[in-house]
Amino acid sequence: MATQSAPAPAPLLVACALGIEHLALRSGDRGGAGGPVTVLRTGMGPAAAERSVTRVLADPALGEAAVVATGFCAGLAPGMHPGDLVVAEETRDPRGTVTCVGTELLVKELVRTLPGRTVHTGPLTGSDHVVRGEERSDLLATGAIAVDMESAATLLSAVRAGERPVAAVRVVVDAPEHELVRIGTVRGGISAFRVLRSVLPAFYEWHRSLLLPRR
Repeated sequence: MATQSAPAPAPLLVACALGIEHLALRSGDRGGAGGPVTVLRTGMGPAAAERSVTRVLADPALGEAAVVATGFCAGLAPGMHPGDLVVAEETRDPRGTVTCVGTELLVKELVRTLPGRTVHTGPLTGSDHVVRGEERSDLLATGAIAVDMESAATLLSAVRAGERPVAAVRVVVDAPEHELVRIGTVRGGISAFRVLRSVLPAFYEWHRSLLLPRR
């Protein structure tokens, strides 16, 4: 009688935009994943994110992958600081809104993995350009707590490619009282880089929880 092999563990796709974000993730803790992990650099902007994610998820090996959009973001709310974390409850842009899965678990794991770091939860909005000055206030008035250029496009492309769990976790690199001109040249950018290096174990725990049988 032939033995039945166990199904292959579901893959995880972690998408970021910038080379410095990719470097942080690639140099972080790579152990403890519950299945195959792909770290994808999409390139900057929503159009690049949409193209890259759609192309990668067309591969049958990644067809059912859970997707996490990550990298840096701009905080919108007063009191945010570089190095704070944003766990999206939803991502939104003019094309649509995507509800994130397992937000509470991600918050719990990030607090455990990065003790002392502030974790904010709420809507994460998309933009096609770097947001500065007064535009922050306009976006905050919509209810969003942070903005970046790729998360909304990444998750929208992911769910359009097939039903799957999705999430977005971003590290604040600048905020209303802490605007940066260039990432990596000032203390806030360095702090955000170090935090981003440390987030993968939380993603792995989130992913592993999705693989557990439901009761």
